[in-house]
Amino acid sequence: MSAINLIDAMRLPFRKDKELCRAFRNMLGFYPHKISLYKEALMHKSMQAHAQSGAVVNNERLEFLGDAVLDAVVGEIVYHHFPRKREGFLTNTRSKIVQRESLGRLAVEIGLDKLIRQNDHNHTHNSYLAGNAFEALVGAIYLDRGYGYCKQFVKKKIMRQLIDIDKLAYQEVNFKSKLLEWCQKHKVTLEYVLLDETKTEDGSPLFNSKVVIAGIECARGKGYSKKESHQKASKNALHRLKHDRRLHEELTRK
Repeated sequence: MSAINLIDAMRLPFRKDKELCRAFRNMLGFYPHKISLYKEALMHKSMQAHAQSGAVVNNERLEFLGDAVLDAVVGEIVYHHFPRKREGFLTNTRSKIVQRESLGRLAVEIGLDKLIRQNDHNHTHNSYLAGNAFEALVGAIYLDRGYGYCKQFVKKKIMRQLIDIDKLAYQEVNFKSKLLEWCQKHKVTLEYVLLDETKTEDGSPLFNSKVVIAGIECARGKGYSKKESHQKASKNALHRLKHDRRLHEELTRK
């Protein structure tokens, strides 16, 4: 145990939220300093909680921050793990790790899902709820302890114990299938529309398709076959659904 963690452990009996602090110590590998940040990371918007100032308190802002930090941390880890791989491979590998379903699974494996506070009548899908909380947790760690501790948590507790990065990197992802599952879960229509077919400089066909969900164009993709263009459009659509909260809410309200 480091000197800092030893001091934190000595202070633990005198903390008001010692049980929660102990739970986070087991989960993260270190004690939280500003426990209020971690409580906020656990607060789903359905709780409609307010601070003394009257401001709404939930984990959405921490989720936004954690999403950016997680991209940077995982990007750095992937960059050093695959020193000879090109940008496209690195981007795809990072995407597989930080996609919402993966984060939801990781949240469950570390026990974070059991700590989330939400309204009993909330119907948000569990993988999204847990995945959002995971990103919010990373945001809390960043504000509480800094980038180094975020990297330590992801590298030691996640990458070494829960993710086989080499296996994941070479695993093919069927983005079209994943998008179809998302649409079926939310009971919305899914359509692929071929926009045009052109030729590359060497004469190869190039297809440009768009994804339309519930009548709304969500993304486009190009490929050397219709299938490839659908896969790329689906990947772009899934990325947008993850990052564009307004679009996500608009589609799930239909």
